[in-house]
Amino acid sequence: MAGREQEKGMNFIERKIKELEAIEPQLTTPEDLEQFWSRINQEIRDTPLSGRRTRVDTPLIGVDAYDVVYEGLDGTQIHGIYLVPSFFGKASYPCIVNYHGYTGNRGMPEQFAHYLLAGLAVFSIDIRGQAGETGDATPQEGGQTKGWVTRGITSPETCYYKSVVTDAIRAVDWVCEQPEVDSSRVGVAGGSQGGGLALAVSAIGTKHAFAVADIPNMCNMDWTIFNSTGSITEAADYISRYPERLDTVLHTLSYFDNMNLADRIRIPVLVSVGFKDSVCPPESVFAAYNRITSPKRIEMHPFNGHTPGGKHVRKVLRFIQEQVL
Repeated sequence: MAGREQEKGMNFIERKIKELEAIEPQLTTPEDLEQFWSRINQEIRDTPLSGRRTRVDTPLIGVDAYDVVYEGLDGTQIHGIYLVPSFFGKASYPCIVNYHGYTGNRGMPEQFAHYLLAGLAVFSIDIRGQAGETGDATPQEGGQTKGWVTRGITSPETCYYKSVVTDAIRAVDWVCEQPEVDSSRVGVAGGSQGGGLALAVSAIGTKHAFAVADIPNMCNMDWTIFNSTGSITEAADYISRYPERLDTVLHTLSYFDNMNLADRIRIPVLVSVGFKDSVCPPESVFAAYNRITSPKRIEMHPFNGHTPGGKHVRKVLRFIQEQVL
């Protein structure tokens, strides 16, 4: 009775927050999740990065910029841009590894001025197959609908998510080898697809110290495949064409679902969520966030959709400074 009386005094947003904080969906964790990622991590360690960087011009004064290429596990050439705020004159810098949103690309140096002015180096990669310079050398089998999500979706071994997650982990590995970077102060960041990758890399990778996951996808995919309007609709379209493969597809996705991976995270994490987001709905974000046991913080935006809003960048910078200073 006391709980009901207390709830009567709450406004809708307060009740919504309470509801979201209590979300605990049934996990879809495959029995061999640990063995799968342990084997993949060993493969990551055993496969040379074969990275190279080339100096390029930028209109940002006092910033050293490089085009970068390193190899994915399948030999795909992963492209990125690496930026160092050399105007500070330091021997080494903390670094942000950035992952872009779905259908995007690594961006221009100017887009990362806020990080650079805060004293951070930046490495931003082109996610394979999308709108940047990175291709995709993994053979395609089993059919595919529009976009990239359903490439190899009938097996975790061939799934597109395996490729992009391992590419993202290797981006951190590459950064940690750079002479300008303090490898003890490297973090990962991204929004939407990039936020999902930031969480997955934090659950699976081991070299970075913190993560910023804005409006992340890849969370409770068993639920979002039915409810989201985002990239996961490609998997829904695939199942509508191959309904007999429903269980197979859901089993594949379970290896990359941040809801299943979240309790593996051991580093500080900042997450953001928009309550009106239909691409990465708050119910999916909280399904993963509630299972993180490491130091965590979530910035809730009750009246935002698929964006944390312009003022959020300051909160991100403050969080990062807490980790690296």
